[in-house]
Amino acid sequence: MTVIWHNPRCSKSRETLALVQERGDVTVRKYLEDVPSETELREVIALLGIKPIDLVRRGEQAFKDSDLTKDSADDDLIAAMLAEPKLIERPVVLANGQARIGRPPVSVLDIL
Repeated sequence: MTVIWHNPRCSKSRETLALVQERGDVTVRKYLEDVPSETELREVIALLGIKPIDLVRRGEQAFKDSDLTKDSADDDLIAAMLAEPKLIERPVVLANGQARIGRPPVSVLDIL
């Protein structure tokens, strides 16, 4: 099963969704409304093989307004993403036991 953490207002998310849909069925999770749990977020970070800071949208005003930095503790960054899901980089595609961030959108194709 393929799942996309999707924000329909984001052009990269829409482009990635279209690419994924061309290759089969996909479950669309509007993660701003259906916020991932801490466990899910940690699992995705592990599948991506990245640090939590690499999943944070540091250009968002919510990040700038927080006391977080690129050097903040992982637990603090995860807590911030859970409290403000717009801080989660988008889109994230999960398929075949793997995950990719759709930036650029074609970066997800190797897991489909």
